[in-house]
Amino acid sequence: QVQLVESGGGLVQPGGSLRLSCAASGIPFTFYTMGWYRQAPGKQRELVASITSLGSIKYADSVKGRFTISRDNAKKTVYLQMNVLKPEDTAIYYCNRDPSAPMWSWGQGTQVTVSS
Repeated sequence: QVQLVESGGGLVQPGGSLRLSCAASGIPFTFYTMGWYRQAPGKQRELVASITSLGSIKYADSVKGRFTISRDNAKKTVYLQMNVLKPEDTAIYYCNRDPSAPMWSWGQGTQVTVSS
């Protein structure tokens, strides 16, 4: 059974940084493209970054240059370093596989709130 556990969120002032982690279990993690998603209140969930098994990376335009996705296959963990955070980055952040295939069950997510 696939389990995704996100952590690292919190309250941060605009311009601040956070590092999110997502630990996966129950899957051959190494073979999958992993993504970070976010859902703000009243909005649809969106993909913000993805990383393939070989390390090829894509970012949504809204986070390009500020966020960095990485992965540690030995630890079955994917990370999202978020810098220069803006109020519009406020959302619940989730990880999952890339959207080109059926999604796994979503974890509980981690809340990121950017506010002064």
